[in-house]
Amino acid sequence: MNPIINIANCCYDSRSTLLPNTSEHKRIQHRATCGRNGVKGESGASDDDLASEQMSHYSSTSENASALEDATAAEVVDELTAQEESDDKLKQSIEDLTDKSAKTRQAALESLRQAFSSRVLYDFLTERRITVADSLERCLKKGGGEEQAAAATLFVLLCVQLGGGDEAEECFKMLRPLFSAILIDRGASVSARQSCARALGMCCYVSAAEDGEDLVRSMGQLEAVFMSSYPNREGALPAAKPGHPALFGAALQAWALLVTLCPVSRLAVLLDLHLPKLQACLESSDVNYRIAVGETIALLVELGRDIDEVEDSVGLCVSLKGLATDSNKHRAKNDRRKQRSIFREVLHYIENEDFQEEKIRFGVEGIYIDSWVRRRMYDAFKDLLESGVRHHLQFNCLLRDIFGLGAPLILDAAVKANKISRFEKHLFNSAAFKARTKLRNKVRDKRADVM
Repeated sequence: MNPIINIANCCYDSRSTLLPNTSEHKRIQHRATCGRNGVKGESGASDDDLASEQMSHYSSTSENASALEDATAAEVVDELTAQEESDDKLKQSIEDLTDKSAKTRQAALESLRQAFSSRVLYDFLTERRITVADSLERCLKKGGGEEQAAAATLFVLLCVQLGGGDEAEECFKMLRPLFSAILIDRGASVSARQSCARALGMCCYVSAAEDGEDLVRSMGQLEAVFMSSYPNREGALPAAKPGHPALFGAALQAWALLVTLCPVSRLAVLLDLHLPKLQACLESSDVNYRIAVGETIALLVELGRDIDEVEDSVGLCVSLKGLATDSNKHRAKNDRRKQRSIFREVLHYIENEDFQEEKIRFGVEGIYIDSWVRRRMYDAFKDLLESGVRHHLQFNCLLRDIFGLGAPLILDAAVKANKISRFEKHLFNSAAFKARTKLRNKVRDKRADVM
């Protein structure tokens, strides 16, 4: 018999190498020396067979571990390669913004728009923000209407990517005069003016929300545009020029977003000035402008009720009922359906003070759209980011701050499997939104001194 010597938890066989005394080793040894029912067999495996099986097991384990490490390393390399290729493509598009060919610049603007709206690129853009802003300024100054419109939209995306902090405010101050000049230029392209209206409202909202002077100036410039649609002294609505209803709607929606930042003292003045005029605009011939007006009226009424400034709304309800049940055959069927849906919601809120709540899901999270103010906020970012809005709600710190979501979540499989209840999410979102509202009210008080 060959002796087996235990040395520091190791097993040594005179005809084998030093083997660790693991549970796997014991299992193999036991299987070789015992029968099926655990009784020692009459003719068990030899020591050579035992050693051979043990060495085969450890060799197989080592090969599997090595293969796993190689696969992981290959995945990391692939990710790094894809990231480098993506960064190179972005750098080339930024360079193409200054190309002599208008077609090349337009293609670069579209490529960057898609990238900015679908991904979070804060680290990449922070060190290149001035370069991008300078290039967009050149597009706004020298480009045609289509190029100006695309450049204005891309600049808003840049501000959203930068998080609305000092970097975004720095860039906004560079381009703000251009947005204002194009917006009020009656000879400029309508599409460019429309994009500049949105850019002025959105950039002021995310980059200069605490600057009372900027807020007043931006709102005044937007008012000057959409008030052109107000009825004249005889009460008749002016004839709309081609493309102007879309311009009025863009300016009105951008203005409504900024109204949510106004201090209480300013809100009372705005309600008295605009509510009666907007009610008259419900008779506009353009369905999209009518809808924009209806949603803005609902938002103003909601804000007015918070400060007890809304008077009798009987006349308003009569107008809204007509639009909520509109069946005029001279209007397109789709337009009638869309209009009725929106104005039923508006009318229901005006009559019952009840907003039809909506849930927006992204990943394992979600936000509740439970007010007209919150809907205006969400719609503004959805129109800008399009299909990328959910990705930005998950990972963009600016949007998560605006909607009270906190820092981006880092979830493993265990956390994903243990989702919190729908009711708990609703309570969390409501509490976060109330906390943000209180904070914004403090900022409003500071702006009130300016306004």
